[in-house]
Amino acid sequence: MENKKYKKLNIWYRKFKISKSPQMNLVWGFFLYTVIGFLLLSIPLFHKTSISFLDNLFISTSAISTTGLVTISIFDSYNIFGQFIIMALIQVGGIGYMTLTTYYLILTTKKITHWHSKIIGTEFTLPNSIQIKDFIKSVIIFTLIMETIGAILFYYEFIDSGMGFSKAIWFSIFHSISTFCTAGFGLFNDGFEGFKHNTFINTTIAVLAISGSLGFIVITDLWYRIRGISKQVSFTTKIILYGFIILLFLGTILIYTTEASSIFSYDSSLMTSFFQAMSAMTTVGFNTVSIGKMSLPVLLLIIFLMYVGASPSGTAGGMKITTLTAMLAILKSRLLGQKKITFLNRLIPLERIYVATSTFMLYTSLIFLFSFLLSYSENFSFERILFEVASALGTVGLSTGITGDLSSIGKILIIILMFIGRVGVLTFGFAMLQQKIEDSNPIVRDDLAV
Repeated sequence: MENKKYKKLNIWYRKFKISKSPQMNLVWGFFLYTVIGFLLLSIPLFHKTSISFLDNLFISTSAISTTGLVTISIFDSYNIFGQFIIMALIQVGGIGYMTLTTYYLILTTKKITHWHSKIIGTEFTLPNSIQIKDFIKSVIIFTLIMETIGAILFYYEFIDSGMGFSKAIWFSIFHSISTFCTAGFGLFNDGFEGFKHNTFINTTIAVLAISGSLGFIVITDLWYRIRGISKQVSFTTKIILYGFIILLFLGTILIYTTEASSIFSYDSSLMTSFFQAMSAMTTVGFNTVSIGKMSLPVLLLIIFLMYVGASPSGTAGGMKITTLTAMLAILKSRLLGQKKITFLNRLIPLERIYVATSTFMLYTSLIFLFSFLLSYSENFSFERILFEVASALGTVGLSTGITGDLSSIGKILIIILMFIGRVGVLTFGFAMLQQKIEDSNPIVRDDLAV
């Protein structure tokens, strides 16, 4: 009897999945994992202290969306089992909930179903030059390699700083996964402010975060180039690398020259400036100085970097560099009176222009709308509210210190923003409109992945 019920439930679930658009499947998938995480985190056995219903939901959403905004202290509120659940949610959210399932199919059946291909195509933006099967393998392998290396590096530095053996092991694993997935969750209550002058820790975090945020497209593309499968890297990879380097350099220099506050000590001011710019752009969300003490110009600059984000098909959030590139190409072409829209002498297909403009409009509209709503529900200065909204939608996790003091309404609004940010604003929009046209992904695979 139980077996028949299970079969009926399985058949119903399969029909339910197939009946929904790829975008809606993605939304339901992340929603399901968020609920599972919330239910697990609500078990008192995993708590060190009493935690409210809303705070558990907030932490679960923040973890699955790899944001890192927290209303309570993770270390002081959850025991090691609760922290492990958070780490598992971060891992699932970081590499995509469909990735593990698809990788299991590749190992067992050596093939990917059409349904899985459609979901992966929705979750990750891939150019034509990259095969989904190779892409999934590179995601899993590269993730395991980088997180293992990161854990080893963190461990030796934590041990050297006087941390106990078992604590150093756990902190190393947790922070390595959190960093590579650009989640920003930490077990230190002050972020990494205690390691402000530690070049080794700063470098380790930067390498892990940049590796994850540059995206699995870049990694797969470079791997193709090394193995001789392709003669050159794709146009998408070039755009991502050029854009990332330029924005990170400009962000670092502007923060370095603008921030005159005493929170940037002279002997490490350049490293501190780089770290804050890197943290915002990769959306890793760690800080080595108090964000709330920064000057208004620097806060606005960080908001812009969080707004842009890094690469599509990576662990970072934000609007994406490729979207910004497409918008700049549109502006350049209009100003020059060109009929065709090009960038670096390459024609950008009309489908990409539609995607970029739609993403830009939706993303900007959401920032305006939620800043407006939070201005009503919260009693904080506008720049702090705008910063929190940009951080939540960009799944960054940086905060000026107001997250824990948000009202219940404010927390719910931030929860919604974090979820939309992880799913993707355009994917979420398509899901809500229930687009069911065959292969109607908002992302069309061609030379430029926006």
